[in-house]
Amino acid sequence: MHILFVCHGNICRSPMAEFVMKEMVKQRRLDIHVESAATSTEELGNPVHPGTRRKLSEHGISCKGKTARQITRQDYQEFDLIIGMDEWNMHNLERLFPGDPEGKLYKLLSFCEDGRDVADPWYTGDFEATWQDVNRGCAALLDRLERS
Repeated sequence: MHILFVCHGNICRSPMAEFVMKEMVKQRRLDIHVESAATSTEELGNPVHPGTRRKLSEHGISCKGKTARQITRQDYQEFDLIIGMDEWNMHNLERLFPGDPEGKLYKLLSFCEDGRDVADPWYTGDFEATWQDVNRGCAALLDRLERS
């Protein structure tokens, strides 16, 4: 299984989801490859946002060496699931992969009961809210994968 998390810039939410999911996968001893990417070019090559790094570090998770990259058409072939953080990400993913022929596109919190957007700390500065959303979404996704 290969999972790609996607947000606008690949410096806040999607790298947080990438590294939270990697930690959960490790704890559950699962064989799942996880990465993250951006829909835009704005942050390409930039490191993870300091707020995300700080929040991950508080929980003993490192994201050292991660830099923003943009999603490519090839990613659709290489990943089994491509997970957006919000409706705007999903809109961009649907434009890049019209019709989602293999049913790979999902919004992270669609695996939870509410299906809302993951809180965006770029606008709010609230990395704790993002942490809570990402953990809830990643746990729900893993639970679903383990049941199937």
